Amino acid sequence: MTDRLPANPRAVARPSDGGTALHPGASAIASRALPAAEGTPREEDLLDLVGDARFVLIGEASHGTHEFYEARAHMTRLLIEKRGFCAVAAEADWPDAYRVNRYVHGRSDDLTAEEALRGFERFPTWMWRNAVVLDFVGWLRAHNDRAGRAERARAGFYGLDLYGMYRSIHEVIAFLDRTDPQAAVRARERYACFDHHGADDSRAYGFAAAFGATESCEEQVVEQLADLRAHTLEHVRRDGMLARDEVFYAERNAKGVVAAEEYYRTMFGGRVSSWNLRDTHMAETLHALAAHLTRQRGRPARIVVWAHNSHVGDARATEAGEEGEVTLGQLARECFPGECRLIGLTTYTGTVTAAGDWGAPADRMRVRPAFPGTAEELFHRTGRGDFLLDLRAAGQSAAGGPASGEHGAGEPGGGERGTGGPGAGDPAGGLGTPLLERAIGVIYRPRTERRSHYLHARLAGQFDAVVHIDETRAVEPLERTARWERGEAPETYPFAV
Repeated sequence: MTDRLPANPRAVARPSDGGTALHPGASAIASRALPAAEGTPREEDLLDLVGDARFVLIGEASHGTHEFYEARAHMTRLLIEKRGFCAVAAEADWPDAYRVNRYVHGRSDDLTAEEALRGFERFPTWMWRNAVVLDFVGWLRAHNDRAGRAERARAGFYGLDLYGMYRSIHEVIAFLDRTDPQAAVRARERYACFDHHGADDSRAYGFAAAFGATESCEEQVVEQLADLRAHTLEHVRRDGMLARDEVFYAERNAKGVVAAEEYYRTMFGGRVSSWNLRDTHMAETLHALAAHLTRQRGRPARIVVWAHNSHVGDARATEAGEEGEVTLGQLARECFPGECRLIGLTTYTGTVTAAGDWGAPADRMRVRPAFPGTAEELFHRTGRGDFLLDLRAAGQSAAGGPASGEHGAGEPGGGERGTGGPGAGDPAGGLGTPLLERAIGVIYRPRTERRSHYLHARLAGQFDAVVHIDETRAVEPLERTARWERGEAPETYPFAV
């Protein structure tokens, strides 16, 4: 568990390194790096990191990197098999993910994993309809089939997100049609408030409600949630055949509609408020899921979360947190103190599946090498390639101080200043001080790389551990197009940064 990585024979010395000498911060990191070939830590290192934690949140620096998905899947399989984790909770819409959950439990009309993933129709489809997720869902179904009726050995797949408002409305009504037709009539009347905004156009509703072009549907969706909660208990008492899972599923759909209605109204008013609504909803859903699975199994549920680094990391260690943002990772730490592990994933360069704008087709794009002075470039300088870095000890000393990184002019992360540059004499390699960190979502805009994709963060406070994969490739969508196969056109420099 204390083995260190040998030097990477393929590493190329950079001019700023002064020939072959390592940057002081990179040297400190290299001395503590643990092997993680292609992002996969050794079993003993991962289990030591996780310990008795109930919640392991595994991030990603983009929504379109093969190695990030593969590393998360590998770590999750290990935690399910070796530590009894019973669920994956993903940055995915609740109803679409629950279709997958039914499939992996053998309670679905879907015959294959690919069919189970067809619920993910909303942009960006590749985020969950990709080759790695397909393989993982197939594995999870086989795992549950082997477990048979041993419920404690089985594991599920759930969503935390709120974007699928209209799908959730449909699912609430479908549930009530089966269990209480009169309640279904009331639900249709309340949800009809959204009808004149166009089919499945949540943003159009939010825009109109935010600027007073229409009345909000807030009162109706809150009433519907209360109605559902009041009557489902009666149905459970009356009908022993009514599965508690389905009641829970319907209630979370109704709660998702309430959260989504507010989210779409606020998204046009300010980024922080809508961001906080979304991450707070994801945290509440995680808490509700943990309570439900704990009651169902008779012991504390252990859950793996899959989400972007920007959600998994603790906002209090980032400049976004200084602006008032909260994150799922921060809220999980506050709700379950000592029971969470936050793991970030990073890369230096490679390719990524992303779009140039919201709703645009998927492209296979080149990821530019990280800027000098960034966390990713510091990891690259170690010459260790792919590795796991446990930050828990360093995080104790990184709990305070601003994360905005007042570096002034010069390199994006502040460069090498003073007597030794970031990390000199620091066992954390400078990760307890603010550095720029890259975040690519479903959109990648390399022409405005610095402004669009970097933020200051103290990684040692943001995460409990980081897995760095030096060079990565684009995740493969299930719907591979000629455009994606062709890849990005050659770049024309210079780019504005």
